[in-house]
Amino acid sequence: MQGGNLALVLDESSSRFAERLALISDEGSYTYAELAREVNRVAGLLTHLGVVAGDRVALSCPNSPQFTIGYFGILKAGAVVVPLNVLLKADEVTHQLNDSGARVYLCSEGMTDLAVGHEGVAGFRQSTCERFLLLTSALASTDPRLHGCETLGSAGIEHQDDSYTTANVRDDDLAAILYTSGTTGKPKGAELLHRNLVSNAASAELIFGSDYSRPDTYLAALPLFHSFGQTVVQNAGLTFGSTLILVPRFDPIAALELIERHEVTFLAGVPTMYWSLVAAVEKRPELARLARTLRLAVSGGAALPDDVHSDMRRHFGITVLEGYGLSETAPVAAFSRLGEPPRVGSIGTPIPGVQMALMRPGTWEPLRHDEAVGEIAVKGPNVMRGYHANSADTHSVLRDGWLRTGDLGRRDLDGWYYVVDRASDVIIRGGYNIYPREVEAALAKHPDIAAAAVVGVPDERYGEEIRAYVVPAAGALSSAADVVAWARAAMAGYKYPRHVEFVDHLPTTATGKVAKRLLDTTGSNVRDVDPTLREVGASLV
Repeated sequence: MQGGNLALVLDESSSRFAERLALISDEGSYTYAELAREVNRVAGLLTHLGVVAGDRVALSCPNSPQFTIGYFGILKAGAVVVPLNVLLKADEVTHQLNDSGARVYLCSEGMTDLAVGHEGVAGFRQSTCERFLLLTSALASTDPRLHGCETLGSAGIEHQDDSYTTANVRDDDLAAILYTSGTTGKPKGAELLHRNLVSNAASAELIFGSDYSRPDTYLAALPLFHSFGQTVVQNAGLTFGSTLILVPRFDPIAALELIERHEVTFLAGVPTMYWSLVAAVEKRPELARLARTLRLAVSGGAALPDDVHSDMRRHFGITVLEGYGLSETAPVAAFSRLGEPPRVGSIGTPIPGVQMALMRPGTWEPLRHDEAVGEIAVKGPNVMRGYHANSADTHSVLRDGWLRTGDLGRRDLDGWYYVVDRASDVIIRGGYNIYPREVEAALAKHPDIAAAAVVGVPDERYGEEIRAYVVPAAGALSSAADVVAWARAAMAGYKYPRHVEFVDHLPTTATGKVAKRLLDTTGSNVRDVDPTLREVGASLV
C-alpha cells in the first residue's frame, strides 16, 4: 500500500477481495464490497452536510460495523476522525469536542448498559460542535432519551450514492486526533498523519507475518476507539484482506467460543484479557481446545506477567508475543521478533523503519552504553505531528523527529528493549492509562472531599488498581462506598477509584506537594468497596 489517504486501503481491499467477509458481528456481516458501499454513503452524506477536507468529525461507537463504517467514511471524505472513548461522561465528551474543534459528531445509541448516545448528546449540547448524528439508518432513535436527535437515516443516508471517490490528501495531512491523558492530567490530542497510520498498518506484513494470500481472521475484542485496536486490528486487518469478528464486550468463554466458531487465527489483547482466558480454562480445562486455530497472540498496554506467559503456553500451546507503543506512535514502535523465542519482560526490538534510543531522563542527551536505564525515545514514520493546539507539550517531547515517551527502559546487548518504570505517575489499569491528577481534579468537586491523592496499587487481575486517599471536609458524612459510587457516575468507567481510604491529612514535601511515595501502597488498609464493579462496553473483563 502506497501513501495518501488511509481510506485507500479499504478501496484496494474491496477491489481485490470484494466477496470476502470483512466484518462479522451480532448486528450483521459485511463483505468488503458491502462495507465499501456503506462507507461511501457516509462520506457522501458528510459532504452533503458541508464537511470539507480537514474538518474534524468526532466518532463515539463500541466495536460494531458502525465504528468502521463511520471511521473510513470520515477519512474518505478527507476529514479528520476524532475517535472518543465510549466510556466518557458528558463533561469529558464536551472537552474533547471543543478541544478538537469537531464540526460534526457521529455517535452510537449505545447498548442497554452503555449509554453512549445519552452521554454523547449531553456532551454535544454543552459544546461548540455544530451537528450531532446518531449512527442508525432509522428515522428516529429507539431510546426515548434520544427522541428528537437527528439520525443518519433522517439526515438522508439512504439517498446517498454508494460510490464515492476517495478524497485526495497528502501523506503529511492530518488523519486522526487520538486523545491520551497528559502529565498535567488534561487529555491531549495526538495528531496522527495519514502516513503515520498507513505505515503502521502496513508494517503488519513484517512484524506479524500478515499475508494477502493467507488472510487472518481477527478477534476484534480490543476497543477500536483505542490506538491499539484501531491500528493493529482494524487498519492492519483491512489492509491485508482479513476478516474481523467484532466483539463489543470481552468475556473469556464467549471469546473462546467465537475463536472456534470462526476459526480465528489472530488475537490481540491486553494482559487482563489473557489473565481471564487462563482463569476460565483453569476452571474448565475442556475450553482450551477452542483456541486451536490461533496462529498468533500479541499483547500490549502493560507488561504481561511471567505466570500468564507460561500459563498461556501450558493451556493453549501458544506463546504470546509482546510489543510496545503509544498513541503518539500510531501506536506500534517495537515488537518481539517473529520466529524467534520471546524474551519474557521484553518489548522486543524497533519495528522496520523505526528507530529507538535511550535518553538521559528529561533531556535529549543519548545514553551510549547498553543496560543503562534511560527514557525511551522513538523516531520514524509512525511518530505523531504533535499535540493538537498544545505547542508547549509538543516542544517538550518532540525534537528533530524524535519523541521522548516518558517511559524508562533499558536495552540488552542484542538490542532488545525492556520497560523498567515510568517517568510519570501514570497508572496502567488493564491497558488503559489513567493520570492521577485528572482523577484528583474530579474528586475535588465532591462536596464532602477537602483533598485527595490518587495512586496505583498492584492488582493481580488488572496489573494496577486505582486507590484514592481522601481527606474529608469538615462535617462530611460520605462513606467510602458513597465516594466510589459518586466517582463512578462522574468519570469514565476505567478512571474512577475502586478503593477509597480516608486519612486525616496528606503527607507533603517541603514545597507543599503531596508526597505520594509516603502513602501506604501495600494494600493492607484497602477498603474493598465493591469488588464486583465492572466496566461495560470496553474490551476488559
